[in-house]
Amino acid sequence: MSVSVPSVWPVAGQPARLQRRGRYLSESTAHPGKMLPELARQAISAYTDAGDLVVDPMCGIGTTLVEAAHLGRRAIGVELEPRWAKIAARNARLAERQGALGEARAMRGDARELGENLLRDVAGDVALILTSPPYGPSTHGQVRLARDRVQNFDVHYSRNPENLAHLPPKRAARSRPAFATALAEILTGCRGLLRASGRLVVTARPYRRDGALVDLPGELVALAGSAGFELEARHVALLCGLRADQLVPRASFFQMQKVRSGTFPRMLLIAHEDVLVFVPRRGRR
Repeated sequence: MSVSVPSVWPVAGQPARLQRRGRYLSESTAHPGKMLPELARQAISAYTDAGDLVVDPMCGIGTTLVEAAHLGRRAIGVELEPRWAKIAARNARLAERQGALGEARAMRGDARELGENLLRDVAGDVALILTSPPYGPSTHGQVRLARDRVQNFDVHYSRNPENLAHLPPKRAARSRPAFATALAEILTGCRGLLRASGRLVVTARPYRRDGALVDLPGELVALAGSAGFELEARHVALLCGLRADQLVPRASFFQMQKVRSGTFPRMLLIAHEDVLVFVPRRGRR
């Protein structure tokens, strides 16, 4: 498949809640790290054809599955956490009831087992793997106004210590594996699922850990290279809207609170995600 894809993707013209309205279950809002539906649509449209198979090994509430089905693709999602796996499956069924031309299914499983025959029935048939790893143990989540303060909730992917989001940055003696080690295992498993012309697309952004900025996109490029991939393209998905020639920020409540308090300069608020497009390195399986 030969593609010409623009380098900048304006995926936040509508706020996230409007992109999901009527297309996803209301329970979906509880997930703290959802992919924007428009981002998923652009990736799937750019790198697959009707009838192709799309896989998301860390599917969350099933955004990749829902958008793939509505675009006439086949889709399979894997999700470690039972809560999100159930919601992803229900969102896939909702897409079917709404007349989606494709089909989608979600299953509970550990993406680290992709190299151990998880999804072995589709190995070599996958046109696109589209996914986004977690950005640490918590996010800004949802906001509600209490009597005397603003509260946030739904900030954790889960409390499961084996979840990728909770793995330590470095492994200590007799501890759980490091985040990068587990992520490398997932990427290696992805390599075995793709057909020769397939692509792995990972969306990620830098994030802060204990006040320090972590270059997750750069880490992913290095890990994917070790797993047998080559970086084909690097796009920018704008997380702000566009009004004429002006960018419209869509920062979270707590991001804006930190800006106004002077904790971080405005320029340090991240307003994009990297869309990393990988192809299998020739001669390596």
